[in-house]
Amino acid sequence: MKDRHATAIAHLSKADKKLGKLITQCPPCGIKPNYLQNVFAALMESIVYQQLSGKAAATILNRVKALYFPPDTPTHDTRHGKALPFPTPEQLLSTPDELLRSAGLSGNKTKAVKDLAAKTIDGTVPDVKAIRKMSDDDIISHLTQVRGIGRWTVEMILLFNLYRPDVWPVDDLGVRKGYMKLQGLAEMPKPKELMALGEVYKPYRSVAAWYMWRAIEQIKDKPKAAAPAVKKVVKKKAAKKKRVAAKAAR
Repeated sequence: MKDRHATAIAHLSKADKKLGKLITQCPPCGIKPNYLQNVFAALMESIVYQQLSGKAAATILNRVKALYFPPDTPTHDTRHGKALPFPTPEQLLSTPDELLRSAGLSGNKTKAVKDLAAKTIDGTVPDVKAIRKMSDDDIISHLTQVRGIGRWTVEMILLFNLYRPDVWPVDDLGVRKGYMKLQGLAEMPKPKELMALGEVYKPYRSVAAWYMWRAIEQIKDKPKAAAPAVKKVVKKKAAKKKRVAAKAAR
């Protein structure tokens, strides 16, 4: 069966020899279609899971769901195991805060899911049909208006649920650390620096990000004394980009 990421891998391997070598040492890229079915449900789950272990968050989320469904309601398979359906935004918005708190939600998360429900009802949070037609930047702009939803959360939805090919989550600690290890740098690049460094991976930065996470597992740490500084690497790559552009313009 043909690798769904073959074109991306060919481009990335040519653009960055170190990344190309890493790719040969890793399993095939694990990003696969896991299409978003319900924007409200995906964001509600993200809010509940913030700063909690998976097991604890799943328990709390099911307790919240149980407020709306009788015990004999059929469950369905999810990536976190068997689970009840989600309430509707209208149901959630009409639920007293105290009841949500009794199910295990913190005060801040209770406010966040209520805000999510309100913004879903008023259209700030688009439905799946609308969101599939939007650009990455427009989706980020809309969804980060919800309390408790930051850029990173939306980027993970773009990458893993909407299957967008050019997501480069520069605020992700794993991507920053993976790039550092891949390139043998003395320290992790700052988000702004990583944004510039990632230009070479366009338009397949989603696959590049996946391999940065793998770099953490595959590459051993090098002595910092022998590693180049990030700023020098940024300047070097910027200079190379200018030379390539000038050559192409002749």
